Amino acid sequence: MKKIFVIAGSLHVMCAPGTLAVAADLPVATHAVESWTGGYLGIHAGYGGGGLGPNTNALPNLGTFFSPSVTGLIGGYQIGYLRKLPSNLVVGAEASMTYVSPVDQAKLVPAPFNTTVEYIATLRGRFGYAFGDVLPYVTGGVAFAGSRLDVNGPDGDVLSSRRQIHTGWTAGAGVEFMLGDGWSARGEYSVTDLASRTYSPSDFALRDVTVTPRIHALRFGLNYRLWDEAPADGGLSIRQPHSFPPQYANWNLHGDTTLLVQGYGRIRAPYGTAYSLPGGGQARETWTSTALLGVRLWDGGELYINGALDQGFGLNGSTGVAGFPNGEAQKGGADIPRFRAQRYFLRQTFGFGGGEETVEDGPNQLGGKRDIDRLTVTVGRFAVTDFFDNNTYAKDPRNDFMNWSIWASGAYDFPADLPGLTRGAVAEFNRRDWTLRAGLFQVPTAPNSDVFSSQGGGAVLEWEQRYAMFGQPGKFRIGAFANRGNTANYRDVIGIASENPAIPINDAVLATRKLRPKYGAYANMEQAITENVGIFARASWNDGQNETLSFTDIDRSLSGGVSIKGSGWGRPEDTVGIAGAINGLSSAHRDFLGAGGIGLLIGDGRINYRHEKIFEAYYAYKVDKWTTVTLDYQFIANPAYNADRGPVSVASIRAHAAF
Repeated sequence: MKKIFVIAGSLHVMCAPGTLAVAADLPVATHAVESWTGGYLGIHAGYGGGGLGPNTNALPNLGTFFSPSVTGLIGGYQIGYLRKLPSNLVVGAEASMTYVSPVDQAKLVPAPFNTTVEYIATLRGRFGYAFGDVLPYVTGGVAFAGSRLDVNGPDGDVLSSRRQIHTGWTAGAGVEFMLGDGWSARGEYSVTDLASRTYSPSDFALRDVTVTPRIHALRFGLNYRLWDEAPADGGLSIRQPHSFPPQYANWNLHGDTTLLVQGYGRIRAPYGTAYSLPGGGQARETWTSTALLGVRLWDGGELYINGALDQGFGLNGSTGVAGFPNGEAQKGGADIPRFRAQRYFLRQTFGFGGGEETVEDGPNQLGGKRDIDRLTVTVGRFAVTDFFDNNTYAKDPRNDFMNWSIWASGAYDFPADLPGLTRGAVAEFNRRDWTLRAGLFQVPTAPNSDVFSSQGGGAVLEWEQRYAMFGQPGKFRIGAFANRGNTANYRDVIGIASENPAIPINDAVLATRKLRPKYGAYANMEQAITENVGIFARASWNDGQNETLSFTDIDRSLSGGVSIKGSGWGRPEDTVGIAGAINGLSSAHRDFLGAGGIGLLIGDGRINYRHEKIFEAYYAYKVDKWTTVTLDYQFIANPAYNADRGPVSVASIRAHAAF
């Protein structure tokens, strides 16, 4: 039973959406058989395939571990009810919603149009026979799916998108295993057959396109029973949070979900481009939901697999400000949720003694004991900032400061794809008072690309010193980084545009990109003043001669602030944060923008250069053990380093749950 669950759970969280921050004990053979009767809520993930019909130019969606397909990896959630009859027959009903992966850009072939399925919703009956803790079952019912047709321009940009709804049927079979304490895991195979719908993009001189989805999928899931079997008086026995499984050393499951709504009013905007914040004001939202599975494979060896659903856009599609105000916003947003295998990495720890320390169970961290003197090696897919440039008070835009240049060292152009992750290796050598870290990473094929390159790369070296000042803990980190990626040189591009006025400056950028270096350094300090008050500061710099590859258009940055717990007003779990940042550019970078150049996030067509100045303040109100609601205000002077635009006042509300 243990082996079955570990395998099923590993495959499931390969991409499970909604992250349930729960660590659970492996089931043991002696636990009492629970009843299958009750309502349940769950998450699932897997891989799908099939087709949309002939001549539909179906998009290749990311399969990550597998080949791209019409769905790629899939993930979603379900809610249902089961009743076990005296004959051991189990009957019930379930509703589910499943989302597909983003496009695999490396496999995308240019075409005048493309089609895709964006989601599949089902309402099904479930029929099975319970063999104690094991429930084999069949399922079937109605299905609904949303398809989309994109009309593409000559350069591949989408000119128009149209959507339609398909109806049909779905059927499948699976097996579910009771894990104890209300939890169960399952594997299921299904086939979904949907009716044809026809698109008529004749206004673009294209033929009619008939989309007929036929989808087959293998899913692995995890369910939590919301209430127990009804007692004799007919009332419901609702499960209380304290009945969640206890922590266990060999595997855990954690997660969170975050909704962030952000907006600003009318601003001064005498000119601009598509990369400038609109002068009339705007409001946008982002929603993320992540599941994080950890499994201890052997002594010192751990496997972590995360999956995420992401939906929404940052202000103006995450452009217009270098110190962008929403740390949850991706550069490749989506109006329909998309599912990714976000992180997957193997960690090996080699202990060298020096005493032991306790490791608390947490997201991507298995609880237990470890040597203080140790070498830890991590290989796989992750965010560079998972390991480097950490800070207790300003690090996590889901919980503390939201501005990019406050929760990170703004001038560190860390390698990343559009969601902010990369593939690589990190080594950390730890002693009682210090840690030395080094990392090597892949870089994208070009600035703002979602495809990694086999050429070039990124490296970073960081020293962390831990100390105490007046009896309060503090940390100081200093890092040096270097990237080599496919970028253009600002001075070269300006020279070409000056000598050949007929060549647009941004066309010159594309024509002159080649492997070029970018290097720099950062320093990062945190210091507790009292048990409830802490301060932090960051400084970062890069050479600023070549294009920014991955993060944002900042070449110099200073930031700092204070974090205060609410003990003084009887709310010890609440937090107040106040911080500021000043961002700047190299002379070559500002001349490039002044000549009409477009960067990763900014470009107003011209520029009246001033430092970008940011103030941020937030109040995080702890609603309960798992939920926090935050009100946040940011004032941005000289957005995109342009004194002719703004200032911008950005108000935000963030709801975050982790359990």
